[in-house]
Amino acid sequence: MKTLLRATLLFVMASLSSQSVLADEYDDAINSFRQAGESSAYFDKSIGYAVFPTIGKGGIGIGGAHGSGRVYKDGEVIGTSTMTQLTIGFQLGGEAFSQIIFFENEAALDNFTSGNFEFSADASAVAITAGAHASANTGGGATAGISGGKNDADNKSLGFRKGMAIFTIAKGGLMYQATLGGQKYSYDPL
Repeated sequence: MKTLLRATLLFVMASLSSQSVLADEYDDAINSFRQAGESSAYFDKSIGYAVFPTIGKGGIGIGGAHGSGRVYKDGEVIGTSTMTQLTIGFQLGGEAFSQIIFFENEAALDNFTSGNFEFSADASAVAITAGAHASANTGGGATAGISGGKNDADNKSLGFRKGMAIFTIAKGGLMYQATLGGQKYSYDPL
């Protein structure tokens, strides 16, 4: 069983890291977030953002996620980034999603671009998806909500946290999970 788990995890991670992301995928992801309810306002409220058009996630007991992205300041690309996540706990399946991180000010952008940045396990993102959703985080508390469609992110608890706001849009897949893990980001300037 351990060998099967390792082989599955290695296959998922290898296939995710070998994906090439086309420029159109960045434009499509940015446009999706621009058209999505509450996330659209953050383009005007932020000094910059990091966008990851496709992050793949999979796991059986131990899981991982990986994706490549670009970092923008004042609408211009200033560098590239990768996101890697390792999770431990009950999980089964795979999914793909887009993610954007908005930076409220220069200090938040500098914090992200300073090297290896990490979100702790208690960081939370607003999911922009059709249907009902519920989540709990290790920092205490839980949220639940319902949205009418992919482009409806009506959530009254939105706001910057430590100078950053995170949104995701589900692209496909099915994953059951009750896990603990954090996200680690690398940054390479252009």
